Amino acid sequence: MAASTQIEWTDATWNPVTGCTKITRGCDLCYAERFSERFRGVLGHPFESGFDLKLRPERLEQPLTWRQPRRIFVNSMSDLFHKEIPKSFIDSIFKTMETANWHTFQVLTKRSSLMTRYLLNRYRAERAPPHIWLGVSIEDAQNAVRLKHLHAARASTKFVSFEPLLGPVGKLDLEGIDWAIVGGESGPRARPMAEEWAIEIRDQCRTAKVAFFFKQWGGTRPKSGGRLLKGREWNQYPRISRTRLLEAAE
Repeated sequence: MAASTQIEWTDATWNPVTGCTKITRGCDLCYAERFSERFRGVLGHPFESGFDLKLRPERLEQPLTWRQPRRIFVNSMSDLFHKEIPKSFIDSIFKTMETANWHTFQVLTKRSSLMTRYLLNRYRAERAPPHIWLGVSIEDAQNAVRLKHLHAARASTKFVSFEPLLGPVGKLDLEGIDWAIVGGESGPRARPMAEEWAIEIRDQCRTAKVAFFFKQWGGTRPKSGGRLLKGREWNQYPRISRTRLLEAAE
């Protein structure tokens, strides 16, 4: 786990799995792959095998040693619902998250149908605890179907990351969604994000009373374009009501 991170919307990262495979154009310029592959073949380095999928059981209980509450991005270097990750290993990750309930865990996936299926099997008629935030990544209108999967998921707290935002997403059904993140792509070949795409999402969040976080414009480097949207920063987080927390504890 990283004690600090450059990701604006979280406090720390926890990677019990690293490595992934590409499934949509939002994966094309994956920052995690770009970072990992720099160290392929470096003996003894954590990324000696580059971005190949790798389970790291020695990290499973790391959050339990962090006593101060923090927001933790789970598998920032992978996708928790990759089809090659054994269900038993995902179970162990969820067990740690459920136990370490003084933290907030942020789980983000592009494999939204697999997430929905897993949560249904794990929680049945109930829902994941509200301190475990479950989210999907959507880069354009073509992949907005992931939002439908999120609606069906047995999650108490739901969020959407529109990053990298590569096109307009159109009309969104944001009922029951707690948080939305928007960000442009970064890296040497970053594809530009149009302002109207971000504004369209922000305005829909305002109407639906969904917390809105604008992460970055992106560019050659993540900070290249800054973080101002219409002259201001947008750093909203979801407010998880005490009622929801009490209901989850019952």
